[in-house]
Amino acid sequence: MAAKSFDMIVIGAGPGGYVAAIRGAQLGLNVAIVEREHMGGICLNWGCIPTKALLRSSEVFHLMNHAKDYGLSADNISYDLDAVVKRSRGVAKQLSGGIGHLMKKNKVTTFMGEATLPAKGQVTVKTDKGTETLTSKHIIVATGARARELPGLEADGDLVWTYKTALQPPRMPKKLLVIGSGAIGIEFASFYNTLGAETTVVEVMDRILPVEDAEISAFAKKSFAKQGMKIMEKAMVKKLDRGKGKVTAHIEVGGKVEKQEFDTVISAVGIVGNVEGLGLEGLGVKIDRTHVVTDEHCRTGAEGVYAIGDIAGAPWLAHKASHEGVMVAELIAGQKPHPVKPESIAGCTYCHPQVASVGFTEAKAKEAGYEIRVGRFPFIGNGKAIALGEPEGMVKTIFDAKTGELLGAHMVGAEVTEMIQGYVVGRTLETTEAELMETVFPHPTLSEMMHESVLDAFDRAIHI
Repeated sequence: MAAKSFDMIVIGAGPGGYVAAIRGAQLGLNVAIVEREHMGGICLNWGCIPTKALLRSSEVFHLMNHAKDYGLSADNISYDLDAVVKRSRGVAKQLSGGIGHLMKKNKVTTFMGEATLPAKGQVTVKTDKGTETLTSKHIIVATGARARELPGLEADGDLVWTYKTALQPPRMPKKLLVIGSGAIGIEFASFYNTLGAETTVVEVMDRILPVEDAEISAFAKKSFAKQGMKIMEKAMVKKLDRGKGKVTAHIEVGGKVEKQEFDTVISAVGIVGNVEGLGLEGLGVKIDRTHVVTDEHCRTGAEGVYAIGDIAGAPWLAHKASHEGVMVAELIAGQKPHPVKPESIAGCTYCHPQVASVGFTEAKAKEAGYEIRVGRFPFIGNGKAIALGEPEGMVKTIFDAKTGELLGAHMVGAEVTEMIQGYVVGRTLETTEAELMETVFPHPTLSEMMHESVLDAFDRAIHI
């Protein structure tokens, strides 16, 4: 069978791959995309989107339980876990179907199957109907990542779950252990804890949400503890003894091993890149600890091969993958796009309270040698937060004392995942404190705290 030729081939139809394909098509390239499982990848089907749908249900449940605080009454409040999951799956399905439609609309040729790169400029796709050979000078690898499995802590779908089982739980956990307190671990801990599971989180680092600013981590920890969550830091799950309907976890903390019993364990200890079986090494692509090594424009060591998204390393965020996809498509089409700067990419965690950040933490800014000014503003000082019944949280901003450059912003509290974007735009425009101070923020909004936090860094805050 004759090989089909394209200007650009994308392997993987997650938020990196499908966006790259659309941008390439917009620029007049003839594009093919290969996907082995679901259009939309992990993000739409098993990650960002369905988890947000679940968390929305737990948030509404939390509010129903606190109806009295709002002068409302709601009796005999309960939930149907199957219905909650069904809604989440419906949301994912709707969006996943939408990606197929976008491919057709943009005239991107879709191949459902497993791809390999047998030789330079070549992709073979194993489909239900047999094997297809595709050729192109430009190949984008966007195969994503999967859950890391630690020896002895492997998921079994019954007692020990990864995110996939946690999204479609066979039962409601009564006593839950979550291993790992990054975004995935904390979001699931927050969801199940709100629905009534007795939840323990074990984190090997010295604090939960370890990539966040230390002050924000500490604030979040206090909030979670208040909600009944048990947090164990500088702790490690050494082994799991699986019994009938129960798991005994051996947790090492402070040099001692203690045993605790749970009925469910969720493992969220990071991710590994899907680099196997593609034939990348044969083409001279360098792989370091399951991630493809690239330059700032996502080019690998092999000519014409690019890697974007999770497979190309941290930060492991869908919006980073999408932006890289656009950048690479523009590069292939002969444009001169700016490289994606990891320090200008916001991270969002949708636990309760939410956490969002961009740029340097206070510790990292000092480490980088900056002389800094730090501003803070608490939710309790904001009229909108009090009116919403969400007075717990804070906004923290970090500036270069010499130039006024906004180095970083960190928030914890209601809706901060929507607010962080203001600071992201500010950083992209290379704003200083002067522009932020002169910006008129609307009242009453949560965003006013962003203004006050900036003012506070320069001893000008009004409401504290």
